[in-house]
Amino acid sequence: MNRCLRPTLLSLALSTALPLYASDTGLDAPVEHSPTELAAVRVQARQPEADTSRVNSFGSGDWKSTPASMNVLDRDLLDHQQIRSLSELASNDASLGDAYAPVGYYQNIAIRGFALDTATGYRFNGMSIAGEQRLALENLQSVEILKGEAGLAAGVMAPGGIINYVGKRPAEVRTLTLGSDAEGSRYAAIDVGHWLTPRFGLRFNAAWDDSTSYIEHADGRRNFYALATDWLISERAKLEVDANYQTSAQRSASGYQLLGGSTLPTGVDREHMLGYQPWQQPVGIASTNITALHTYDFNANWQSRVALSHSRTVIDDNVAFAYGCYYAAQCADGSVPGNYFAPNGDYDIYDYRSPDDTRRNQELLAELRGSFDTGSLGHQLTVGADQFRRTVDKRRNVNEYVGTVNIHDQQLPVFEPSPLQPGASARRLDSRQTAVFALDRIQLNEDWQWLAGGRYVRLDERAYDKRGNPQRRSRLSRFLPQTAVLWKASDSLNAYASYVEGISLGQEAPFWTSNADTFLPAVQSRQLEVGVKYASSEQLSLGAALFRTTQPYQYAKPDSSDVGYTFVEEGKQAHIGLELTANGQLTDALQIIASASVLQARARDTGTPSYQGHQLVNVPKLRGSVHLSYALPFIEGLDLTGGWRYASANTARADGAVRAPSYSVFDAGLRFQHQLQGHAVNWNLSVDNVFNRFYWRDTGSSLGDYYLFPGAPRQARVSVSFAL
Repeated sequence: MNRCLRPTLLSLALSTALPLYASDTGLDAPVEHSPTELAAVRVQARQPEADTSRVNSFGSGDWKSTPASMNVLDRDLLDHQQIRSLSELASNDASLGDAYAPVGYYQNIAIRGFALDTATGYRFNGMSIAGEQRLALENLQSVEILKGEAGLAAGVMAPGGIINYVGKRPAEVRTLTLGSDAEGSRYAAIDVGHWLTPRFGLRFNAAWDDSTSYIEHADGRRNFYALATDWLISERAKLEVDANYQTSAQRSASGYQLLGGSTLPTGVDREHMLGYQPWQQPVGIASTNITALHTYDFNANWQSRVALSHSRTVIDDNVAFAYGCYYAAQCADGSVPGNYFAPNGDYDIYDYRSPDDTRRNQELLAELRGSFDTGSLGHQLTVGADQFRRTVDKRRNVNEYVGTVNIHDQQLPVFEPSPLQPGASARRLDSRQTAVFALDRIQLNEDWQWLAGGRYVRLDERAYDKRGNPQRRSRLSRFLPQTAVLWKASDSLNAYASYVEGISLGQEAPFWTSNADTFLPAVQSRQLEVGVKYASSEQLSLGAALFRTTQPYQYAKPDSSDVGYTFVEEGKQAHIGLELTANGQLTDALQIIASASVLQARARDTGTPSYQGHQLVNVPKLRGSVHLSYALPFIEGLDLTGGWRYASANTARADGAVRAPSYSVFDAGLRFQHQLQGHAVNWNLSVDNVFNRFYWRDTGSSLGDYYLFPGAPRQARVSVSFAL
């Protein structure tokens, strides 16, 4: 396919004839409401300078004084790279990777080799949101990434970490952004803010996205609306409310699978949609997220915080799903595992429909923070309570075989869809967490701090079958301790050591195991971490962290049962890694955003020797990410950008016998900022995968099955922002 720029991309040049002006002033209090020209901005990922307590487990503090590995991707970076998806966001940090992230569907990522729990791993303004949604980025000021355990902050969660989306606050701003790409997509977004009174301000964001996918038949559309309000009730009290609503519709692209369970597919056309049937409806996702935060300053030392959130996502899941080869000729005698594609590339197509799949998260948090002295010791104390509820309502789905085709078939036969219809909706999950927590940051002297605390959590979870009948009830109570020591070696260098415990729910056995659909017990994880953080100035920060995270290993164990596998908990999995980061200004003209991750993720004492002694599935041993921005001296406001992403060979089967090859991907771009009739105009041009490299970006799993997703081919995007 000739991937040339289409006229819709180039037509954006005509729009610069518009007279424009704008301002974008971040506010904690109102300012005068006069227009202000946009100053030239630089693209960078930065370490958080303000209070980071909304995302991490170690209380108030900036990046350098937080004994945990963190990263913040700011608004400028999101705009310059024109990021639209979670998978694209993850490419900016080497500790992150895809964990079943299909085009056209909600995506998940892994941090430090652990896939995030979609129930608790994603947050907006520090409060939980349902992760099963197409997470919009237009209303965000930044994205905070906490790497590693966060038991005190989140309770029951996967040990990889947390992604926290920080919303924009009211400001005097009026901006219009238009965009397109080489496929002919159309994109528009507005950002409008205003302080109506000296004490009440609004920020409104909206986006309309009509995307043309590089995958055939996978074009999509998205509408997004968000409103943020700040009310300065008094000199001591403040109320922040955020609400957003989004609808999207796009056909979901199925992933590939190993051929015969032992060979990577070859000759793959990444623009081809596996299993396409003209009757396949798009996946529709409608999501609503609401958060509110009330803060009250009793005095200069004590503050209360009360926050609540509601998140709801409704998924109309429709796909002609490519899966396995149970009905293919080569797999009929059982000699080839049916949950993979056939050795010759044959695969089955299923008519899968699951409408009205509804996920709800609700959370209430109350917290008291204060500082005081006891003798020569200084204390920064945080105590609080948290109530969290998650429910899942689903209709009985349709999942029926309709036909068999081959991965190399360009024109697929049209099969008849199943005549069956989805059943009635029923409550499938009702999970409640109640927790109390406390943390004390103790100042021992000028150079040393000791942080100690924990979270006591009670979980009561009820699961139901497809008819709504009780299936299981899980109840547990755990105390999750954490502690850290922080040493201020100099004004620019801090070092720390920390220990954190966490807990996550047990996994569900895949349908092809002897104990299908049963849930294993909750697992407790433990993390040790040491790190250093260096910030010689406000321009450049460097970080290094060495960690070890362990938890019980749950997997499908080969055995002598009738189906050949039983899902068990046996042995341990250990993730041992080193992370390096560099963010900021190298010279007056050159900026860098760089990270590297070396991660050994292995299982031991599993009772299955072939599953030990090698890297776990979908966890590359080495990842690297570098983005550079250089201000060209001969044209003021013009920046040349370049990026490099690397991942080493990636295990694609539990016994380590198959690995997806390593890859390097190069990106390039231009950013031009100028004034037109006294008003600011910002252009962004980005080309991802400049050399059109084929690579497998994801070998992740879903419901116990492993899938292969190829990376996107070369893609060019352009956008222009006008200040209105």
